[in-house]
Amino acid sequence: MLKVGLTGGIASGKSAVGAMFVALGAHRIDADLLAHELMQPGQPAYDQVVEHFGPGILNHDSTINRGRLAALAFGAPARVQELNRIVHPAVIRRQEEWMDEVGRKDPQAVAIVEAALIFEAGAAKGFDRLVVVTCGEDQRVERFAQRMNLNRAAAQQEVQRRLAAQLPDAKKIKLADFVIDNSGSLSSTNQQVVEIFQKLCALSGAPR
Repeated sequence: MLKVGLTGGIASGKSAVGAMFVALGAHRIDADLLAHELMQPGQPAYDQVVEHFGPGILNHDSTINRGRLAALAFGAPARVQELNRIVHPAVIRRQEEWMDEVGRKDPQAVAIVEAALIFEAGAAKGFDRLVVVTCGEDQRVERFAQRMNLNRAAAQQEVQRRLAAQLPDAKKIKLADFVIDNSGSLSSTNQQVVEIFQKLCALSGAPR
């Protein structure tokens, strides 16, 4: 089995790229969804997050309001680091368990963990190969505005704020084994994904 980390800055389109890999036969798990699950009441990170950031981040049903938490965390780099110190270890453990399970079921699988903060979390060493998705700033802002239903000015401000807490794309690219430029058409992106997936399959020993 080949363990692959798929990452990219906010609104780079890594989820779309991840879906393309899945369509070709890869296994994928979303670390952001894992983090959301682990912050549910009764889950490993819930009590620590609420204790650290206060009851103001809670909804009426005691679940964590992710928008409020993000507003607090991304308001200062130190707070982002505090949140990451709480959540990342639990997420990394869960994704490693998932990869081990995939490997038991399919020894030649390409198992992809989609995560925004692979480098920032110190999780890069847990993967055999790393794929970075990148795109231009204008496209990033436009995609984020559409996804969050924001005007361009608000989207640009939020994108810049979140990017400040992430490793710059230029550094991610230097650390990557493969880079996907998602600045063009979906067909162009898909062609890059197909070429990379063939190489990943060859590394995993999977017949394709």
